[in-house]
Amino acid sequence: MHESYDVIVIGGGHAGAEAAWAAARMNARTALITVRLEAIGRMSCNPAIGGLGKGQMVREIDALGGLMGQIIDATGIQFRMLNRRKGPAVWAPRAQADRHLYAAEVRRRLEAAANLEFVEGMVDAVAVETGPSGQRVTGVRLADGRVLTGRAVVITTGTFLRGLMHCGNQQAAGGRVGEPAAEGLSVTLRQLGLELGRLKTGTPPRVHRDSVDFARMEPQPGDDPPTPFSFVVDRITQPQIECWITYTNETVHRLIRDNLHRSPMYSGQIESRGPRYCPSIEDKVVRFADKSRHQLFLEPEGYDSERIYCNGISTSLPADVQDEMVRLIAGLEQARIVQHGYAVEYDFVPTHQIHPWLETKRIAGLFLAGQINGTSGYEEAAGQGLMAGVNAVATMGGGEPVVLGRDQAYIGVMIDDLITRPLDEPYRMFTSRAEYRLHLRGDNADARLTPIGRKLGLVDEARWRRYQAKQEDLRAINEILTTHRVGEHTLMELLRRPENTIRTLPGVGAELANGRFDPAAVEQAEIVAKYAGYLDREKRSIARFAEREARPIPARFDFSRVTGLRNEATEKLGRVSPRSLGQASRIPGLTPADLMILMVHLDR
Repeated sequence: MHESYDVIVIGGGHAGAEAAWAAARMNARTALITVRLEAIGRMSCNPAIGGLGKGQMVREIDALGGLMGQIIDATGIQFRMLNRRKGPAVWAPRAQADRHLYAAEVRRRLEAAANLEFVEGMVDAVAVETGPSGQRVTGVRLADGRVLTGRAVVITTGTFLRGLMHCGNQQAAGGRVGEPAAEGLSVTLRQLGLELGRLKTGTPPRVHRDSVDFARMEPQPGDDPPTPFSFVVDRITQPQIECWITYTNETVHRLIRDNLHRSPMYSGQIESRGPRYCPSIEDKVVRFADKSRHQLFLEPEGYDSERIYCNGISTSLPADVQDEMVRLIAGLEQARIVQHGYAVEYDFVPTHQIHPWLETKRIAGLFLAGQINGTSGYEEAAGQGLMAGVNAVATMGGGEPVVLGRDQAYIGVMIDDLITRPLDEPYRMFTSRAEYRLHLRGDNADARLTPIGRKLGLVDEARWRRYQAKQEDLRAINEILTTHRVGEHTLMELLRRPENTIRTLPGVGAELANGRFDPAAVEQAEIVAKYAGYLDREKRSIARFAEREARPIPARFDFSRVTGLRNEATEKLGRVSPRSLGQASRIPGLTPADLMILMVHLDR
């Protein structure tokens, strides 16, 4: 094992895996430190990837050359394209995974990566030196006394920073069941001058497969054929399984209300905020008191797993209440809980302290990614991990960081939201967060991002050839659509009519759809044709956005020098340190008058 590295990644979850993969692919000598090697890539909560906004982000990770899309394609056991009845801007792939196969595939791919080594151990401290230009990271110290030096360190500790698990009034230190919390790292981050906060997340009970009466539930099959996430995977070949739907009822709700005083969230035992858009069953019953039932999804954790994940009843109620609650649900009358639900509190670093490229402002070379930045979800973590790994390498020796704009990627939307808008709850990606979601579709993530990944060295030759072939198919299809005519109309004009599809176009419909062209290129050409007017309008909006983003604000700008700026505006601007007038315009609490005063000052 080398004791000196270019990049050191702390944590082997979804953020850490992508960070280590990206850094190693960019030819940096990389160490991935994890407490347990067998925990690399582990799915702590629901073994599923994708969903609304999240699925588009996985496509972006894949388009850049990241891991997550190919891994879920290799280990998914049920695939569904959500929102197919709506417009393509909100189509979102989602897949249930075999949790053991998923983790094994993450580890297998990382083990095969050149320039990457695993280090088993607990990080106790980050080493820093102070020079003429300020503080810079120099490595890490492990609990067993080992010291690893590095030019950059990426922290991706998930829920493990002073993690505390709650089930009723029982508490246990840990980031997830059976795994210890990271205590020393929080201490060292505070000593280095970083402000820490506290957030909460939760997980539902898992029940034994053999104790579930599936006949009393609604089956939920996947798509046939399933749609892959990755742009380099042609089709999903492994067997697909069913999930099931059931519901809570008034008796369940009454039991929960009668025991709210025993819930850590309502007894005052937990004070931190959880994700509003993934509420516990206690929150659902209280906040939506008018609803007589809530939908639940019973999702297997693998082909051979005995565990069924009860999606929709995340809880920290005591074990005895969980046992009774679960057995009041249709199909679960005889259910045996194999793991009770619990809540976990953990430390995070409020994100006004990081740059848009995920490097801390206070300490050069120290990068943060994942739940330490206040996000929730595997996909959000993976997107940040990829960008942190990229920038850990890109900025070495004073290089330019890579920052994706809100008009380029959901990943860019997420990171801009994190650094510009203060968090008071865990951040979760949704399509509604993106102003330009018709442009940020899943089908065109390769066109938006694969050239960037190629330039960085993340995209290999095989993926690049596939990308070029698809773009050539798109050009050929568009030429056919714009040059062939039926009477007075081009095929493109006919295709824009709601009743027509490429397959129904007279004369060439079969030729376009019979396999001559990449099916993904055919689908994308049809989407672009159908939504041309909306896309043109969005392009004009993006152009106006680009003008604001092109108005730079100098680094370390002293906003207190701006005459006429309100004190509140000065404080908010100083806290965020926006890089452009566009970013300043997205800071909550700034008025149009504040922005006009700032713009006039910058013009001078």
